Amino acid sequence: MVNDEQIGNMLTVKEVARLLHIHPNTLRRWSNKGRIRAYRITPRGDRRFRREEIVRFLAELNAQEATGEKLRTDSSQ
Repeated sequence: MVNDEQIGNMLTVKEVARLLHIHPNTLRRWSNKGRIRAYRITPRGDRRFRREEIVRFLAELNAQEATGEKLRTDSSQ
């Protein structure tokens, strides 16, 4: 369970989508598929993402691009 202090250090769907240069719905889809972990924080089910997990995700993406490895798309999962 995520407490109030941890929520303050988390990013919203809009913030993460902007960082990754993707549409918010793409981020939601990736979250549903388990590609990026999201935490549901309200009865409505709002998603939040841990900053350190997004940094790790970006580092993995950059490593894949540096090695020329093809990035996985939704259809390849």
